[in-house]
Amino acid sequence: MSAQSIYEFALLGSIIRFSDGAPRPPDRHRRKLSAWENNNSGGRLIRKQAERRIGNTVIGASITLHAGDYGSGGVVVLRVHRTFSVDSRLTFAVTERPNVGSVQVLDRPGDDGELVYLASHRADAEEWLKRHGYPNAVLREISADEVAAAVVEGRAAA
Repeated sequence: MSAQSIYEFALLGSIIRFSDGAPRPPDRHRRKLSAWENNNSGGRLIRKQAERRIGNTVIGASITLHAGDYGSGGVVVLRVHRTFSVDSRLTFAVTERPNVGSVQVLDRPGDDGELVYLASHRADAEEWLKRHGYPNAVLREISADEVAAAVVEGRAAA
C-alpha cells in the first residue's frame, strides 16, 4: 500500500514496514546492505501531519515512524524518526495494529499530536505520564470501532 493509504487509514501506534522492492544483498556486501536497509525497514507510526503552507511554500502531508532508540544503561541518547511524504515511491504495509483498549499518549491536543507512548491500558498511561513531563498530553483510548474501520478501509494492509 502507499504512504497516502497509511496516512488515511492506519492508527497511530501501528507497526509499519516499508520497502523499495529490491532484493536483500548478501551480508558480505556491507555498503550495499546498509543502503538497502535504508529503504527496507520499519517502525511505529507516531505522527500524521497534514499538508501546510508556510508563506508561498506548500509542504505536503507526511507520516513519521519511530525507527528506534539508541543508548545504554536505560538512558536514551539518540531517538531515530523517519518521515515520509505521502507521495513516497516506497511500498508500505501495516504489520501490527494497536490492541483494542490500549491508550495512545499524545504530546499535545489536536490533529498534529505526536504519539509519545502506547500504553496497554489507562492506568499504565497515567503512571507513565507521572514519570515523564508532558504538561499538554492527551490520552486517547483505542476503540474496537477504530480498529475495525482501519481493517476495513485499509484492506490491503492486512
